[in-house]
Amino acid sequence: MATSEEKQELVDNLSGPRYYRITISGYGGESAYMSISQEAFEFWKDHTEQYGEEDLVQYMIGAEDGDFEFDQLEAVPTEAEFLTDEDGDACPWFESHSEIEHTFGATYDSSYISVDEVAGEEYGAKHITEVIGQKDVSELNDQVLEESENTIEIIDMSCCDEHAEVKYIAQLYSIEKGGFFDGVVETVGEFDPRKLKIHTVEYMNGEDTITEVYYDGVEIDNYGGDTNGKGYSAAVWEN
Repeated sequence: MATSEEKQELVDNLSGPRYYRITISGYGGESAYMSISQEAFEFWKDHTEQYGEEDLVQYMIGAEDGDFEFDQLEAVPTEAEFLTDEDGDACPWFESHSEIEHTFGATYDSSYISVDEVAGEEYGAKHITEVIGQKDVSELNDQVLEESENTIEIIDMSCCDEHAEVKYIAQLYSIEKGGFFDGVVETVGEFDPRKLKIHTVEYMNGEDTITEVYYDGVEIDNYGGDTNGKGYSAAVWEN
């Protein structure tokens, strides 16, 4: 039989406060979408259809410094230099003067979530126990949906603005792997996955990106991730 001290310890553990570290890792990346001219669109559309995206990638990652390693180009025509502003200054792809969207996060269908109880809310607090171990985000959503008899979903999906006023768009996507979200939630009692809400946004490339995480209606601060770059992808299209 448990002693009175053990019973009190159990009550204290259940009543809180208790701390849970939530991490989301997998594949995703950083994307920049920008408005470009018709002339730039037509040049890069023809070029990428004929030779692929590599020269467009090289232009976008090297525009600020003018350091290019083209495969099929000697130089970019002036009218196609969409990362140069009206003053003739070239900007980096992640700070374009004509940017309309900028995203960073894990891709919903290529990410997994972990939850661990920790000793406090500070970063690096002592680990106590694993609660959810690297479960696909979509699988956790399906689990909660099933256990709640189809009454609770932890995923809230939305779409970005259509930007109907923008006719031609260029995108650079920095593909990355690793940790994209790391935050701690304080609770009273045990962690309840039914109180999670993971927001995603479908951006113009068609991918659903995880943008925010909530617990019991309160947004969890993201301490930041730790990712490794796996390459770049670029495209232009008519909106």
